[in-house]
Amino acid sequence: MSSALTVPRSRAGAWLPRLAWAALVYNVLVILWGAVVRLTGAGAGCGDHWPLCNGVVVPQSPQLHTVIEFSHRLTSGASGLLALGLIALAFRTAPRGHPARLGAVLTFVLILAEGLVGGAQVLLGLTADSTDPARGFVQGVHLANTFLLLGALLLTALWASGRPVLRLRGQGRTLGLLALGLGLTLLLGMAGAVTALGDLLFAPAPGTPLDTVWRDYGSTATLIENLRVIHPMLAILTSVYLVWLVGALRRLRPSPGVTRWGGVLLGLIGAQVLAGFVNVALHAPAWMQLTHLLLACLMWLGMVLLGYEALTALRRVHPAARKSVAA
Repeated sequence: MSSALTVPRSRAGAWLPRLAWAALVYNVLVILWGAVVRLTGAGAGCGDHWPLCNGVVVPQSPQLHTVIEFSHRLTSGASGLLALGLIALAFRTAPRGHPARLGAVLTFVLILAEGLVGGAQVLLGLTADSTDPARGFVQGVHLANTFLLLGALLLTALWASGRPVLRLRGQGRTLGLLALGLGLTLLLGMAGAVTALGDLLFAPAPGTPLDTVWRDYGSTATLIENLRVIHPMLAILTSVYLVWLVGALRRLRPSPGVTRWGGVLLGLIGAQVLAGFVNVALHAPAWMQLTHLLLACLMWLGMVLLGYEALTALRRVHPAARKSVAA
């Protein structure tokens, strides 16, 4: 590996990968706490004020919903401070041109976008019991930005740990296959966010899941209800493709990393499909929705890791073998 891509081994340099990995774990927890805000209906706990809470910096004698919403804002703000610390440490310890610098900056930009999307939801009244179709759209965008943020944090942590930079040129059909897999996983997450919102606002109909589908397309159904059926259909399509993709990448880019993370991704897909069935069977209880969301985050990270291993595999084999590995 080029020395230009290695963080100098100083006390400050040793903290860069630790901070990056810690920020990744912390943001997953913030995402889950954000889901708690939605599930408890506390999204309007600070009224229609943002970034203030009920018109003040710190709410006085707050109700429970205000405490939940305000704590989410505080934890989200702390993630921004972590990102600023990551930028400062990356620019102090990593040499010019090191990808960890880019990852840290991209992380901060995506955290800002996360805050702006959340603020838009509050200011537009797309919280609590709102059934406005725009809420489903914003929820999907919010999830997409969240996944991109987790991906940026993961890459930053890998680069800060001394892993090689990504090169997109000369990747052949592998890049296209991975792009499709990442795109489908992202769309699946966005559809899942809309479905989770529908489950919150419109409790599944008594009886079988088919009864809920009939109700979702009744004459009085809203757009959010209409879209709820897309998620399970997309889940089947995406799962089949990702299982095939794991096998294809093991042939196209044989390496220990591809084998390892391909196996992890297959396990996560199986767990997520099972969680989806349980979620439907139990009529989407809050604890199951949180489990489903956590598995979705892990599945996305597993997909990013698999893609990273596949796209950097060519740099870890003997030059004479690269032509036979590339496709």
